[in-house]
Amino acid sequence: MTLLHRITLRISVVVAVLLTGWAFLFYFAITDEINDETDDSLEHYAEILIERALAGESLPATTNGSNNQYYLERISEEMAQVTPGICYGDTMIYIWDKKETEPARFYSAIFRDDDGQYYNLRVFTPTFEKEDLIQSILLLIIILYSALLIAIIVVNMIVFYRSMKPFYRVIRWLDAYRPGGRTSELKNDTNISEFRKLNEAAVNYTTRMEELFDKQKEFIGNASHEIQTPLAICRNRIEMMLEQENLTVEQAEQLASVYSTLQRISKLNKTLLLLSRIDNRQFPNQKPIDFNELIKRFLPDFEEIFAHKQIHVKVIEKGVFLKTMNETLAEILMSNLLRNAFIHTPQGERLEIRLSEQGFSIRNSGAKPIPDPDKIFERFYQGSKKNGTSGLGLAIVDAICRNEKLK
Repeated sequence: MTLLHRITLRISVVVAVLLTGWAFLFYFAITDEINDETDDSLEHYAEILIERALAGESLPATTNGSNNQYYLERISEEMAQVTPGICYGDTMIYIWDKKETEPARFYSAIFRDDDGQYYNLRVFTPTFEKEDLIQSILLLIIILYSALLIAIIVVNMIVFYRSMKPFYRVIRWLDAYRPGGRTSELKNDTNISEFRKLNEAAVNYTTRMEELFDKQKEFIGNASHEIQTPLAICRNRIEMMLEQENLTVEQAEQLASVYSTLQRISKLNKTLLLLSRIDNRQFPNQKPIDFNELIKRFLPDFEEIFAHKQIHVKVIEKGVFLKTMNETLAEILMSNLLRNAFIHTPQGERLEIRLSEQGFSIRNSGAKPIPDPDKIFERFYQGSKKNGTSGLGLAIVDAICRNEKLK
């Protein structure tokens, strides 16, 4: 998950929680305000009715055109003592004009006339359907707050991305950096102090990397040259000694054994040098490589070399695998994989090569499973010792895949 997505997710959760809490407060505030307005209207209407009743004036019809209703009834003094003097509440009333029952807000008051008679006045007025209000508010919340949430998230993403542009420039610059390659100058002007420090740290890091890379490359080159030179001298001297006529058979065999050992050491030295160059990314030149064509070019040579093993090779092409990488590394990769496959395929068994647009695979059949699959890419590890192998073939394959991002 990227930094932008993580921050956006956290902002979304926080904003969603805040908006949900605010929506509940909004609903209760609206409900309370409606009830207050309705209670004030009921209280005013009840005061008019009480004044007219105490004055002996005629009262209006119990139901008026606005669906307001009232009930005035005599009650005993005992009832007046146990009944609250003023009361507000919600109930259901029957609307005669509509012939249906609706929710209503009521106001109840106890008063006494000049003769000491107690009366209970209850005034009703139809009010809103709370369930309908809840549904309406929920619908508005879903529409309005969803739009608000999306707007907040989009605005935050835009602001965050624009503010973090210097950071992404440094990331892209570091990602494109290759030791020993052509590295462009870091152009990342910003007035943010943290990003300026990040720019300085990135430039200082690459500068130190270049210095270490140059020293390491020089050391490897010198060490390889210093090792190869005495090895070549020793081989030449042994060749000269082998050409002498007075050698015994035993002496010739010992010299041949020493010569073979020197050959393996020389080959091992070159292989380790190649591994070091791969790890140090000293193969910068890249171009699109057609692995289908590469396999077809290498396969006949290996079939000819290992013809005595009578291996049945089958190539299945389900697409063309193209990969931009160094051509030399691609050839080394393919050569090592095919050589390893032919060496470890028993005589008369099958070797299957599959290619597609996503990649390629090389599979061989055999009676024995790999002793330790987790170690086959380790340097010098050999599950089963084969003559002429150094144990570095798959290590080179692994290094190429890691550096060329083929895994």
